[in-house]
Amino acid sequence: MNGNWVDTWFLKGPGPRKALTLGATFTTTQLREHIEFQQQRLTEAGLLPRGTAALRLPPSLASITTLLAAWRIGAQVSLIDYRLTEHEAAASIARINPQVVVAPDREITGRLRGYFETGSVITTRPDGAPADTDHVLLQLSSGSTGPSKVIGRTATSLIEEVERYRLIDGFPGSGERIVVLASIIHVLGLVGGLLYGLHHDIHLVLPSSHTVDAIHHAVAADPAPTTILGVPAQAGLLSAVQSPPPLPQLKAMVVGGDRLKTEVWQRFTNCYGVPLGLMYGMTEAGVIASDLNGALRPHLTLAPGISVRIEDGEILLRLDAGPYVGQTDPSRYVDGWLRTKDAGTLDPDTGLLSVHGRLDQQVSVAGLKVDLLEVEELLSRLPGVRDAVVVHGAGIEAYVAVSDGDVTGDLLSETVAARLAAYKRPRRLHILPAIPRTATGKPLRNPEALRAAARAAVTL
Repeated sequence: MNGNWVDTWFLKGPGPRKALTLGATFTTTQLREHIEFQQQRLTEAGLLPRGTAALRLPPSLASITTLLAAWRIGAQVSLIDYRLTEHEAAASIARINPQVVVAPDREITGRLRGYFETGSVITTRPDGAPADTDHVLLQLSSGSTGPSKVIGRTATSLIEEVERYRLIDGFPGSGERIVVLASIIHVLGLVGGLLYGLHHDIHLVLPSSHTVDAIHHAVAADPAPTTILGVPAQAGLLSAVQSPPPLPQLKAMVVGGDRLKTEVWQRFTNCYGVPLGLMYGMTEAGVIASDLNGALRPHLTLAPGISVRIEDGEILLRLDAGPYVGQTDPSRYVDGWLRTKDAGTLDPDTGLLSVHGRLDQQVSVAGLKVDLLEVEELLSRLPGVRDAVVVHGAGIEAYVAVSDGDVTGDLLSETVAARLAAYKRPRRLHILPAIPRTATGKPLRNPEALRAAARAAVTL
């Protein structure tokens, strides 16, 4: 576990080129200087090759340069989402047990900020343990359906994923720009944005905020061909604009990490006149399949080098090694195949993959199969409904956020009764101010957490 791969893959090439914009624009030469400064700080704090560091930093120059500096030392880096509560962050750090923790030097506020201007504080943990695996990166899964898992990636795994992006038809190439809205501490923004861009001479831009105006401004700031990389909720925000400004440099938007609703895809493509592409992947492996032009909907093309098979309706992914660190379900990775817990089908003639949602969204009610995604999509399309999540706990339960104060649970139940068979209807339907989400922006699907949010909403 040495750091030579960082220089070889991400800090190579001519110095003057624009590499990164977060308010100010940094060339590769300037970026190297900031990385060397952070490397010196980490070394002085005692971080050595095969040491362990946890970064709890928001998107910032400090977070990017500290990550690359720690890797350059040859350390294993854990990324802790800065949006976690102090209690959640402390639990994650205790679980990973790093030797140093790097945190912001000021309070971080501003939910829609694209990046933050912050320094960092390095704290040494005398009882922290060095790395006992060859993983250079540890990430925690989103925890949208239950407790998060610790997922490890090796340098080889990250480099292979960077190369997969290069081979995906339509993904940005050298000399272009990527406006990164996806979180750079999670797999899409980290690998598909930051690492891919650094390796392939792509100018990476983090907008000042994730408001529509700020995103438009970031796209319009340079005439180079530009792709927006984000999540479906951000595409939905951009698609709500009545008449966006002319953006001739905008090539496409690519989203991943959650389900892309058909109505959002239609509104976005009509609004901007460019493709809204979709990627399917997981923290354990990165990008698995994609449709960047939207021409294959609802199917996806497997990324180069990816092998999957379908077993009992579940997508199984071929991996050279198990991705989990520490205790985990031993049945999740068996004989080189990872159970994704996603439902899907694979066309034997075309090789195209269709993803049908989480397996826990396929439930049995009185012996009859119900696709919770079907119920969720129906609710989401009803007038006055802003968002919806449907889960199976004590029967089918629906949690709905409405945009019209006149929409009530009784009214929605009556409408659903006219459109769904009785066995598919939610036994309980709760109106919430907003659907609870994980730190990565995914809708929370843990029934107990959703019930707690419903109880809290009643007391407001």
